[in-house]
Amino acid sequence: MTDPRTILITGATDGLGRALADRLASRGATVILHGRDQGRLDDVADGIRDARGVPRPVTLRADLAELDQVRRLAADVRATTERLDVLVSNAGIGAGMPEGRGRSTSRDGHELRFAVNYLAGFLLTLELLPLLRRSAPARIVNVASLGQYPIDFDDLMLANGYSGGRAYGQSKLAQIMSGFELAARVPAREVTVNSLHPATYMPTKMVLREAGHSIDSLETGVAATDRLVGDESLRATTGRFFDRTRETRAAPQAYDAAARTRLWNRSLGLAGHPDVTA
Repeated sequence: MTDPRTILITGATDGLGRALADRLASRGATVILHGRDQGRLDDVADGIRDARGVPRPVTLRADLAELDQVRRLAADVRATTERLDVLVSNAGIGAGMPEGRGRSTSRDGHELRFAVNYLAGFLLTLELLPLLRRSAPARIVNVASLGQYPIDFDDLMLANGYSGGRAYGQSKLAQIMSGFELAARVPAREVTVNSLHPATYMPTKMVLREAGHSIDSLETGVAATDRLVGDESLRATTGRFFDRTRETRAAPQAYDAAARTRLWNRSLGLAGHPDVTA
């Protein structure tokens, strides 16, 4: 059966995002591909068209290390489609190479991993939330991680005691926490919001460059993510965290309502965006 939905995938030029886009397009879904390199976007879009015999996917370029480009990406999505059934927030950087293990900042002056892995997705989600709600029932899938680190609200940008692992873990916990918070603010009949650890050390370029080996297959991660994108048994499931296909607990801070609200409000300020859920 042909999938009639329109699905935006961030970070679609490599690894999980690229493989997921190919799978969804093979079922007839209209996929919108995001990446930061137009040449790689064109390669993926042409490959999907040629291999699957489907129309060439739309490609949208944006560097998520700059919030103005995130806003432009959202505007481009709205200009491209009248409906958006699924947002897969997949783009991100790891704990080390190729970005490096030391502390660096985004173009807006925010700690880089927090900015790219979390704040960009937070802003993009808010920008696209009205479109998702008009397309109800819609879904948001956050590609997070079991690697989580408690958020220090007094040092959100990790000016002290920095490590790439800590920064990555904080950004992923923030992603999960804001997903929980959004799920509590938006009815599941309109938009569901779930996060997952798709797999451990898939053989992606990022993992192989940093860790030098893989554990799970790419297919494991694609299947787990695809399940949250389309499994009908999960149509009313929201505000959950999954380890692959099994529901599990995130780090304890994710279940602290005051901490989630504090993160939400800080994030609105950092992103310069009104609370569209209020």
